[in-house]
Amino acid sequence: MYTGPTIFSQLMQHLPWHHFDQCVVRYGGNHKVKEFKCSSHFRVMSFAQLTYRESLRDIEACLRAMQPKLYHMGIRSTVSRNNLSNANEQRDWRIYAEFAQYLIIEARNLYAGEELSVDLDASVYALDSTTIDLCLSMFPWARFRRHKGAVKMHTLLNLRGSIPEFIMISDGKMHDVNVLDYLIPTPGAYYLMDRGYLDFGRLHEIHTCQAFFVTRSKHNFKFKRRYSRPVDRSTGLICDQTVILTTFYPAKAYPDPLRRIKFRDPEDPSSLLVFLTNDFTLPAMTITKLYKARWMIELFFKWIKQHLRIKAFLGTTPNAVKTQIWIAISTYLLVAILKKRLRIEMPLYTILQILSVSLFEKTPVLQAFQAWDYETITPDSHNQLMLFE
Repeated sequence: MYTGPTIFSQLMQHLPWHHFDQCVVRYGGNHKVKEFKCSSHFRVMSFAQLTYRESLRDIEACLRAMQPKLYHMGIRSTVSRNNLSNANEQRDWRIYAEFAQYLIIEARNLYAGEELSVDLDASVYALDSTTIDLCLSMFPWARFRRHKGAVKMHTLLNLRGSIPEFIMISDGKMHDVNVLDYLIPTPGAYYLMDRGYLDFGRLHEIHTCQAFFVTRSKHNFKFKRRYSRPVDRSTGLICDQTVILTTFYPAKAYPDPLRRIKFRDPEDPSSLLVFLTNDFTLPAMTITKLYKARWMIELFFKWIKQHLRIKAFLGTTPNAVKTQIWIAISTYLLVAILKKRLRIEMPLYTILQILSVSLFEKTPVLQAFQAWDYETITPDSHNQLMLFE
């Protein structure tokens, strides 16, 4: 009989706790804290993410029912609604944001060899944001519309493994294009963005950093054609042009040539897409496939909203909201790291479902993900008489 640590303890062992302690010291997370340390706070919030707990009362009742096992899970103090509520409001959210950056580096290294949907050796990133709705009466600081509150989660997603490499949480009023001011482009990488990020001054900064972007043009885009390349219209391509901007301010912000590609999907004739990019080397069809891969970030937002607890919050202050979002991202990264290290072939959703019902089990963690085919074998007995001969 296996009497080792619980699955939750084995899961927590995959985290770099020495980096976590450095983050706690940097922001004074345990200053004047006697019992409920930051490490216990992180474990409890991760437990809530993994088991789909919806409220402080829900977390408290569940953990108190397993009180004898909490010490061996790394939770060395009593978990109460008051302790957890105060921790969410007072512990600096930057502790968990910075710790998530360490997990991002670890996950990025593990998924560096993942294949893309496009045959390309360079790094490919998708940039977008998602809005998380909040009740304005409970979160008055998060005013988004007249009768609506929200925060935005701006995300730069590495398409190799769907690992978020940059996350910024802002109020709902911040325009998406402003997040480009916080990015440091990687030379040779590709950045996929929708037309909400079409700002020629900021795009030119990406170009001067020797990185590439692929975005869509707006309907009022003014340009002058310099050169047209031949295209195969049977693939859906309509034109592949080298253009320069003609409107005064856009031309001043982006004085270099751009590549304009017009494409109509053969499976959906009603869709007409016009792409803009500063890459003149890739085939036009590859550019269209790259932009199609941008859809992975939409799937990422849909996944985390469905399977992580970032809709119902356990506090009403900005610090509590950011803390819960960053711990949710850390939990996502932890499961992704576990999947790669243990070479689990299941999707992340299945792994989360299995973990949600087995965290208190004392069994090797890898054994929980193994599918066993049981067969009942009836041994031959020499004393059994034959009915038919």
